[in-house]
Amino acid sequence: MDMNDQTAVAAADAPASAPSDAPDHAARNRLVIGLLLASAFVVILNETIMSVAIPRLMDSLGVTASAAQWLTTAFLLTMSVVIPITGFILQRFHTRTMFLAAMIIFSIGTAICIIAPGLEVLVFGRVVQAMGTAIMMPLLMTTVMNLVPAQSRGQVMGNISIVISVAPALGPTISGFILNTLGWRYLFILVLPIALIALAVGYRWMKNVTEPRYAPIDLISVALTVPGFGGLVYGLSLFGEPEADRFMQPWLPLGIGIVTLVAFVWRQLLLQREDKALLDLRTFKTRIFTVALIMMVISMMALFGTIILLPIYMQNVLGVDPLTIGLLLLPGGLIMGLLAPFVGRWYDAHGARVLLIPGSILVSAVLWSMTLLSQDTVIWAILAGHIVLSLGLALIFTPLFTSSLGSLPPKLYSHGSAVIGSFQQVAGAAGIALFVALMSIGVTSLTAEGLGPVEATAGGIRIAFTCGAIISLFMIACAFFVRRPQPQEGIEGMPAGH
Repeated sequence: MDMNDQTAVAAADAPASAPSDAPDHAARNRLVIGLLLASAFVVILNETIMSVAIPRLMDSLGVTASAAQWLTTAFLLTMSVVIPITGFILQRFHTRTMFLAAMIIFSIGTAICIIAPGLEVLVFGRVVQAMGTAIMMPLLMTTVMNLVPAQSRGQVMGNISIVISVAPALGPTISGFILNTLGWRYLFILVLPIALIALAVGYRWMKNVTEPRYAPIDLISVALTVPGFGGLVYGLSLFGEPEADRFMQPWLPLGIGIVTLVAFVWRQLLLQREDKALLDLRTFKTRIFTVALIMMVISMMALFGTIILLPIYMQNVLGVDPLTIGLLLLPGGLIMGLLAPFVGRWYDAHGARVLLIPGSILVSAVLWSMTLLSQDTVIWAILAGHIVLSLGLALIFTPLFTSSLGSLPPKLYSHGSAVIGSFQQVAGAAGIALFVALMSIGVTSLTAEGLGPVEATAGGIRIAFTCGAIISLFMIACAFFVRRPQPQEGIEGMPAGH
């Protein structure tokens, strides 16, 4: 490395010290956020690209459905364990260091998946991928909160919503096209070059935009996150599997998770008195953050529950093939992405409630309409319902992300991002578990009454959506209590919005 290269790397590793509103810093900030957005898109796309690949993997690797399901379960478990720790990690290390670490870990995991000779190595590769993915989203959210002034955050959070909505929507569709013509390894062969390009560009251009500070690591808290968050998410995910495929009853890991999380919360409450908590729970003293988080949990439950039930309904009741299902669900995700920048600007101009109230009403209305699904429902009605649902969620997510984190003092941004990420994982698992469990109970009951498998499945799905529709009413109520934080809120040492 010559002297010019050393100078460039040293400059990239140096922390930012100039005012963030200087022209050169404004350009730097846009570049940093752009790199983080592009990289987050890649890792989230990878998260959902496996959703329709399980049957192909079962045939190729000669494994059972319950074994192949660990490709998704292990990824979800790793995310749920690593995300709570990011509140500590993001305080201790520079932006550039964390970005490079996340993308290197993700790229290594992807390479392992490409060359995996069997299921065990493939699952390990997915675990490594998940470690990189778990770092990326909290890093993106925390960086945006530190760089973007309050009056402009809605627009930038709208861009984040594009990543969160479009990448998951594209994943199953891209996966379907690849699996129709190529082998499952090409799912990872597609992702790896994109990840390496993002890593190379980030190595050259990523700058440090935050100043690390000393934050002690509490090893007991770290140890508690594994059985706590991992047990809770795994227990919930077991409800979504057929009883014959379960390794254990869901109540065992669920009970261990709940008990361990109680111990985790108790320890954080003790440690945060001296600013030593792994996950600072003083975020919940902020009323806006707490209400927005409740609304976000309900929204994620509705989203993941619907995502899992609609393909089951279309395939088992209406007889639609998987590729067509992926194409039918694609427009909704694209609409969420297209609307996100406009929603961000509307938030900056008018605040949260003008978006959250109609958005939550739309989501609730679609869930109520899905309680009428039957074997005679036309496919275009499903497409229209999913588009309206996506429209409602597009009006919800950007205001919730922006209001919740914007209501916190700056020193709690990293902890707030970690709390949101953790609750999203738990809410997604809970939504899938709740909807699938209710559907299964309904199918069993209706089959015992003499209905055929198609009619029983349709009836079970109606029962699940009825529960989701009832829960959505609480989301509407929460929408009236979320507001945009004022710029002066979130002063150091003060619980903003409280």
